[in-house]
Amino acid sequence: MRHHGEGLLREIDDRELVDAIKKDYREAALDAADRAMLDYVRKLTLAPASTTESDIERLREAGFGDKAILEINQITGFFAWCNRTVDGLGVELEAFWDDPDATNI
Repeated sequence: MRHHGEGLLREIDDRELVDAIKKDYREAALDAADRAMLDYVRKLTLAPASTTESDIERLREAGFGDKAILEINQITGFFAWCNRTVDGLGVELEAFWDDPDATNI
């Protein structure tokens, strides 16, 4: 997961926020839209069959349009597929990912 955190750091340039999100996004200083998005992503990842129209409505209320909601859903699904494929095959990251500076650009 380190490489995902480093990618986020390149996007937002805030190490403290990235560390807080990695620890528990629900405790991080996020705006309502980011929190709603991550709540949806978490639910879709852990209990996809339990998602309902109210989850979609919460995203709309947070300012997401249908295109953005679809993208959030598709990206979440894609990463779920990738993680299950990699984990299911026992794939391990190359050793260079253990270097915290490996993904710094």
